[in-house]
Amino acid sequence: MKLLIFVTEDAHADATVDALVGQGLRVTQLATTGGFLRRGNTTLLVGLEDNQVERTVGIVRQAAPGTLALTMDLERYERL
Repeated sequence: MKLLIFVTEDAHADATVDALVGQGLRVTQLATTGGFLRRGNTTLLVGLEDNQVERTVGIVRQAAPGTLALTMDLERYERL
């Protein structure tokens, strides 16, 4: 399992979430602030199987160029 963390500009957030959810992925959206000018960003958390990583990064790349993508291994992912 992997956790993908995407940090994108607020202006791209809705289109990115729509694109991910449209492909059957679950997304948690967080309002964040960062960068030199402390502009508003949106951080998206997506838990998925290892074999879905490249496809998911491709979806975000098309919806929101310039987005920061981080990939982390998950020991456990469970929907309660």
